Amino acid sequence: MAFRHQFDATVLREYDIRGIVGRTLHPADAFAIGRVFGSIVARAGGRTVAVGYDGRLSSPELEPALVEGLAASGMEVLRIGRGPTPMLYYASTVRRTDGAVMVTGSHNPPDYNGFKMMLKGKPFFGPQITEVGALAAAGNVVEAATGNVTTIDISADYVARLISDWDGGDRLLNVVWDNGNGAAGEVLQRLVASLPGRHTVLFPEIDGRFPNHHPDPTVPKNLEALIAEVRRRGADVGVAFDGDADRIGIVDDSGEIMFGDQLMVVLARDVLKARPGATIIADVKASQVLFDEVARAGGEPLMWKTGHSLIKAKMAEVGCPLAGEMSGHIFFADHWYGFDDALYAGVRLLGIVARMDGKLSAVRAALPHVVNTPELRFPCEESRKFAVIDEVAGRLKAAGARLSDIDGVRVLTDDGWWLLRASNTQAVLVARAEAHDAAGLERLKAALVEQLAQSGLEAPDFTGASSGH
Repeated sequence: MAFRHQFDATVLREYDIRGIVGRTLHPADAFAIGRVFGSIVARAGGRTVAVGYDGRLSSPELEPALVEGLAASGMEVLRIGRGPTPMLYYASTVRRTDGAVMVTGSHNPPDYNGFKMMLKGKPFFGPQITEVGALAAAGNVVEAATGNVTTIDISADYVARLISDWDGGDRLLNVVWDNGNGAAGEVLQRLVASLPGRHTVLFPEIDGRFPNHHPDPTVPKNLEALIAEVRRRGADVGVAFDGDADRIGIVDDSGEIMFGDQLMVVLARDVLKARPGATIIADVKASQVLFDEVARAGGEPLMWKTGHSLIKAKMAEVGCPLAGEMSGHIFFADHWYGFDDALYAGVRLLGIVARMDGKLSAVRAALPHVVNTPELRFPCEESRKFAVIDEVAGRLKAAGARLSDIDGVRVLTDDGWWLLRASNTQAVLVARAEAHDAAGLERLKAALVEQLAQSGLEAPDFTGASSGH
């Protein structure tokens, strides 16, 4: 029977394939992804694909369909079973597979699921995902074949490799981990059993219903249990993961959240001791404090586009040892492999804390204090959102503003900076501002509102939307 498949228009996204199970995403879609991606691998001269899945309730149903589709394209499929996304990346890297597919809904609600892919060790995203839809709709795949499927357990090797980069000596840290019922649970418990110190793991059971809190460590509400436990136990640090453990959240010894850019300052300073002058990449949403502190530590800060696939590609291009996003994706190519791995980032951070003379909270408190808005989103017609960015950039360039337009418009002023960018995955514009003080933040808000008004758009309500870190 000839293969042909039509995906729901909403599931083919910029960085992954994602939908609501039973409504926009079905096992037939998983088979089609395997059939098409396997064909892409085969046409590129490849033969092997590694497959893993997270702890969502729908993953055990979607993963076999994906494997069936890959095998029908003649692939040698290595099934690594349930675990975190970076364990799949690790398996693909050390086994030198030609492709990799992870069944994961990441940090999304329980009824979502999706697929993240790698091709020849590189991110598979953007136009490549669009091509998956076009090839499926046209039935443009290799002839049906019978591949081989092998199940392997790489978890012990992965944990051993994580431990091998522990560099904190014998100091016995007191650490609280929040697995959030995510896919890292089993691996995490093996990891902490091998680390020195006292370790408490919250919500270690893998449960795709996420009964304790939503698995997104960038949302302060989701860190409340971790904060409380860190304070109760007098812990040195708290570490949280998202649903598939490619993003990290950190709470210091005082129970205060250490945001992604603050964490990157700590990690960058450590990397730059051994690699002075190295390029350190952060996304356009990161604070100016991060870029300034990287330069102060002797590094070369590079601002780049938001998106884990885009960051990974840029790292490989410039030979960067460390990169990070405000969203908690941390990428080490220093002793590691360049992919985002929250477990590995946690091990590296703990090593730094163990070697500190003081406390992590003191490092955070010593960073320049800024006030900022949260990330604010407001609707804009899909066909119009990028045009608005171009309009704003054109006006500001003509006025001689200090700006970066690598991913939207980021404007640097005497008060701080503000950012306006178009979401790649939604019909929204995203705004954020950061200033040295509250009065400066008000001026930045006003400037942003004015630019939006000139493009005929009503700005989001900034009233009271500010915080400090």
